[in-house]
Amino acid sequence: MKTTATITALMLAVAVMATGCKKTDDNPNMGPAQEAGAAVDNAAANAAQETREAAARVDAAADRAGENIEQAADKAGENMREAGAEIKQESKEAAAEVREASDKVGDKAGAALERAGEKLQEKR
Repeated sequence: MKTTATITALMLAVAVMATGCKKTDDNPNMGPAQEAGAAVDNAAANAAQETREAAARVDAAADRAGENIEQAADKAGENMREAGAEIKQESKEAAAEVREASDKVGDKAGAALERAGEKLQEKR
C-alpha cells in the first residue's frame, strides 16, 4: 500500500512538473494540482455514473427474466391442468367402455348359463 501511495505521489509530481507551476489559461484561479484533483474527481464521478447505469440495466434485465419465468410457469401450469383434465376424461371414457364390455360378458355368460340350465331340464 505504501508503494502504491509513493508511486501515485511521484506521478502527481511528474504531472505538476510537466505542466509547470503556473496557473492555466482556462481557469486562472486553478493551479496544476487543483486541475489534477478535478480530473480525478471527474473520473470518479463518471465511473460512479457508469456503474449506476450498468446496475440499472442489470436490474431491468433481471426484472424481464423474472417476468418471463413467471409467464413460463403459468403456461406450464395451464398445460398441466389441461393434460390432467384430458387424462381424467379419457379415464372416464375407458371406465365406461370397461363397464359396457363387462355388461356384455355378463349378459353372454348369463345367457349361456340359462341355456345350460334348460338343457339340464330337458334331459330330466
